[in-house]
Amino acid sequence: MNAEVLQHLAEKVGTPFWIGDAALLRQRIAAIKLLTEGVGLQARYAMKACPATRILKEMLEAGIWIDAVSGNEVLRAKRAGFPGSSILYTSDVFRDGAIAILREHGVMPNLGSPGMLRELQTAGYAGPISLRVNPGFGHGHVNACDTGGPSSKHGIWFSDIGDVAIRAERFGMSVTMLHAHIGSGPKFPELLDNMRRLAKEFAEFIPRFPKLTAVSLGGGIPYNYRNANDQPSLEPLRTVLEDARASFCSAAERDVRLEIEPGRYLVAPVMTLVARVTDVKRTETNERGKGETFVMVDAGFTDLVRPAMYGSFHRITIAGRHERDGMADVVVAGPLCETGDVFTRDGQELLVPRRLPTPRVGDLLLLHDAGAYGYAMSSNYNSMGRAPQLMLEEDGSVTMFSRRETVDDLLATEADEKIS
Repeated sequence: MNAEVLQHLAEKVGTPFWIGDAALLRQRIAAIKLLTEGVGLQARYAMKACPATRILKEMLEAGIWIDAVSGNEVLRAKRAGFPGSSILYTSDVFRDGAIAILREHGVMPNLGSPGMLRELQTAGYAGPISLRVNPGFGHGHVNACDTGGPSSKHGIWFSDIGDVAIRAERFGMSVTMLHAHIGSGPKFPELLDNMRRLAKEFAEFIPRFPKLTAVSLGGGIPYNYRNANDQPSLEPLRTVLEDARASFCSAAERDVRLEIEPGRYLVAPVMTLVARVTDVKRTETNERGKGETFVMVDAGFTDLVRPAMYGSFHRITIAGRHERDGMADVVVAGPLCETGDVFTRDGQELLVPRRLPTPRVGDLLLLHDAGAYGYAMSSNYNSMGRAPQLMLEEDGSVTMFSRRETVDDLLATEADEKIS
C-alpha cells in the first residue's frame, strides 16, 4: 500500500490504526488447508492470535475449526457462526463461567490441569474430554513461549496422564482426544524434530485409551519476522503429519484423526500497525551511556506489546521514505508513561537502534507482521483507546472491522453497585 493511500486512511480514521491484507490472509489459510487436505487431517485456528470476527469468518468459510482458550473465546467463535462441535476449549484454569458455556454449546474441554476434572464433575459434566499433555520437552522463540518441559505451566505431566484418565472414567468422562503443544515459533527443523518425537510418544500412549478418536500435535509453525520473503516450505511438515497419523491409526487399530492448531502462521503477516511520527529528539552520550536519536510515534505497547514483553523483532518502514533520503540509526518509542515503551529493543531490555530512512515529523511509520498477538494483546493502559482495525479487500476497497475505542467504552464497565 503506497504512502498516499496510507495518508488518506490516516486522515479518515486517525492514527495509530491497523491495516490488514485480505488476499494475504486467504493465501495463508490456503497453505494450511493444503497442508491438512485428505482424510483424517484437520486444522484448527488458535484464535487467541487474532480473535476478530472478520478473521474468524474467513476460517469458518475455509472449514478450519477453532481452538479457544476461554469461555468468552468460545462465545466469540459461536457468534461468528462456528458450531460447538468444531470448537475445542483448551485451558489450565476454568474462569468466567467457562464450564456452563461449554455445557450449553456442546464444546469439548481440553484439560491442562488434573484439578479441572473435579470441577467438571462437581458441575455435572459427563461428556467426552481431551487431555493436554506436557511431554517434558519443547522449544519456543523465547523461553516465555516454551509450552512443554519442566518450566512450563501448561498441560498434565506425561507420567500422570494414566492416573488422570482413570479418574476421568470414574467420573463418567471419556478421554477421546490427546493434545500437546511443544513451542511457539521455534526454528523449522526444531519444530519437525519435536513433532516427530511427540508423535512417537503419543503412539506409545494410544493403546491405553480405547475411546480415543483424535490426537492434536498443536501449533508452533514458525514465522520469520526478520525476513518476510524467507519462509519455510510446509512440505516436510506434511510428511511428518502423514507419518504420525499412520502410526496413531496403527497403535489404536482404528481410524484416528490428527489435528494441528496454527495461530501465528495464519495471521502474523496479515496486519500492520501504522503510527504517526510526532517528534525526533536526541540524548547525548555521558557517563551513563551512549546518546540516542528517538523517533517518537503515537503507537505504544498498548497497541503492540510483543517488543516490550519479549524483545520481539518487527520490521519497520517509513511510508514514502527510501535510502536515498538518507539513513539514520534510531530508537522508535511510543507515548506511554513507561520507559520501556520502545519498539526497538531486545530480550535483555537493551535499546537496539534500527537503521531507517531518516524520519520526519508527520511521516507514517509502519510496524509490520503484527497480526499475531498484536491487537489481541493490546490494552487500555494509560486509558488509551484501542486503535481501529481496517482491512484492504481484494477489490482495492478498505473496510473498518473494529472502530477506535472512546472514553465511554473504557468507562462502560465501571459501577457503583452494592453486592452485599
